[in-house]
Parts: sequence; C-alpha cells; structure tokens
Amino acid sequence: MHERRSRQPVAGGPSQDASWDPRDPAVLRDQRRAYDEQRRRCPVAHSDLLGWSLFRHADVSAAASDPATYSSATRRVAIPNGTDPPQHTAYRGALEPYFAADRLAEFEPRSRRIARELLGSMLDRAEVEAIGAFVDPFAHQALCSFMGWPVEDWNRISGWTHGNQDAAFRRDPEAGARLAREFALYVTDILQAERATAPTSRIMRELARTTVHGRALHDEQIVALLRTWTAGHGTVAAAMGIVVQQLANDQDLQARLRARPQLVGAAVWEILRVDGPLVANNRTTTRDVELDGRQIAAGERISLMWIAANRDPAVFTDPDRVDLDRDQAENVLFGTGIHRCLGEPLALLNLRVGVEELLRSPVAFAVADSAEPVRQVYPSNGLSSLPLVLRPL
Repeated sequence: MHERRSRQPVAGGPSQDASWDPRDPAVLRDQRRAYDEQRRRCPVAHSDLLGWSLFRHADVSAAASDPATYSSATRRVAIPNGTDPPQHTAYRGALEPYFAADRLAEFEPRSRRIARELLGSMLDRAEVEAIGAFVDPFAHQALCSFMGWPVEDWNRISGWTHGNQDAAFRRDPEAGARLAREFALYVTDILQAERATAPTSRIMRELARTTVHGRALHDEQIVALLRTWTAGHGTVAAAMGIVVQQLANDQDLQARLRARPQLVGAAVWEILRVDGPLVANNRTTTRDVELDGRQIAAGERISLMWIAANRDPAVFTDPDRVDLDRDQAENVLFGTGIHRCLGEPLALLNLRVGVEELLRSPVAFAVADSAEPVRQVYPSNGLSSLPLVLRPL
C-alpha cells in the first residue's frame, strides 16, 4: 500500500511513513477497507496521485468548511465548484433555482416513466446484468430528460462520464482533454440551435440567459457547469448500483422497503454512508498548515476522502451496519460546507425514484451466482457489473 516516494515525518510528529498508493492493487480490490485501514494507520497521508489525503471525518469536515485555507479554485473554468467566495457565492446563488422543489416536482413523473420503461424491458428475464440494463441508462437518461437533451444521447453522456473517470485514474491528460472538447462541442451545438431556432430545452434556454453580476454566462462557463452536472450524474449511477447491490444482498431490507416505501429515502442515505460512490474531492492549501503532525506547505493538493470520513467510528458507531434510524446530520455523502453538492436534490430524487420503481416491480432480486459483481476504481467506487437473478413475487 506504499509508493516508493517517501515523505519524512516532522520532528516530534508521527513516526510512520506518510506515503501510500491509491492505485495499489490491494487498495483497488476493496477501496472501503483500504481507506479504513489508512484512517487507522496514517490518517494524513501522501501520494503522487492525490497529494495529501485526509481520512478522518473531523479533518475532512474542517477542511471543507474552511475555504480560506483550503481553496477550491482551479486553473480551468469550473463553475461553481472551481471557485472560492465571493465568486462562488454569486454563481451558486444564480444556479440553485435550477434544482428548486417546484422544478423537481414537475420533473419527477418523467424520471418515473424512464425507470418503468427500462424495468419493463428486463423483468421477464431470469437473470440480468443490472448496471447495463437499468442503473447506467436510468441515471443518464434521467439527466438528459431533465436537461431537455435528446434522451437517446444518454450513451454519449455515459461514455464521457466513464471516459473521464478512466482518464483520471490513468493520469492521461490527453484523453481528458479530448473528452472535454467533445463535450464542449455537444453543448455549444445545442446552445447555438436554441438561439437560432424555436427553443426546445427550457434549462438550456434559461442557462443562456442566466446572469451573474449583471453579465450573462458565456458558452465556456455553461460548458463548465454542465460538465460538473454530468459528472455528478455519473456519481448518481455509481450510487444507484451500490444501493441495488446492498438490497440484493439483504433480502430482509429489500422486503422491508417493499412493504414500507416511505423508508427508501432513509435507506439511500444510510447505504451510501456505509458504501459511498465518490472517493474524494480536491482542495489546495493557501498557507502552510499542520495536520496530524505533518507539515503541509501552501500550494499543496489536498484530497478529502469522503468514503473514509463517512465510515469513521469516531462519528458513526458500528459504521459497517446499515441502520435506517441513524442520525444522518454528519453524513458527508454530498459533501459539506459551501461546496456541498449543488445537484443534491436532483440526485436524491432520481435515486429515490429508481429504487421505488424497482421495488414496485413484481420481482425480488438477488446477486447471481453466475458471476461476481465488478467494482469500479478511483475516482469512483461504483459497480461496472452487477448480475442479478429475478424471482417473481
């Protein structure tokens, strides 16, 4: 679990080596367990891939809540995630109405229709690969529908999401840049069509007219924020796969939620606390800091390890246990602080709808014996394959 590169401990600080390797096969085989071990062994650790990683809930929450010390500003345009106050405050205020309750209530029937259509095409089978048949298409079709993009484009959107994850893991900037250009062309073509013809997408039309400090967002800014929204729905797909796998492995919980669907929301929060879909987000130190005896210089990369934070026994008693009565106030599934996920309401709606519709279907489901589920790796912790057997109720 160690890289060759070593960071020496400071005098009087921790005696153990601070280096670790997020791409070590031992880590990738079970990211959750590896992060748990890292939190116990060395909760502030360094790697070439992630910079300084914070594994304890207290450290992650403190850094996320201190944008003056841990900056989110990035070189490339990234709205609102890659900005700090006061710019972030203005951008977030302009964009929050896109996820308002009335807009989501209007969208929910479309999300349900997509889920039902996908489920209807797979429920007559005895065995199904759930990620390809339901989870991935549902998450990305729902995003396309919400945005007013052609729903049949969902495969392209999914391809960009997974391609970017792969490029991040392989540290391949050329592949990432190529995918970014393709996505930018897709979005700008839609924007140009909206301006030239009768509008077809309410959200795209409104984004083209959104102003911050009296100035309309330009195309590069719109592309940047939609890149973030699209990546976010890749995380929704990862989250949905994790929830479905948990229910497939826990027949009692599956039956309980089928009988009491009002508990689905609580189950989503708790299952994804135990087994989170997103590994980390980045910050940059604006000044020298000391964490757990480590001297970290200004300008260093910091990785907030959400999965490790949400499994910290100092905050969550018996963290492996799925407890629907657990207080979720400290759950950092969607982050914390000013950069808490802007699209959280849409993500929760689609997760709830997808699970509710699956449980309303006339089948029980379990993980198949024919093949092992396949987990994704950094920056995701979702599944790329989940074979299920279906049994009529």
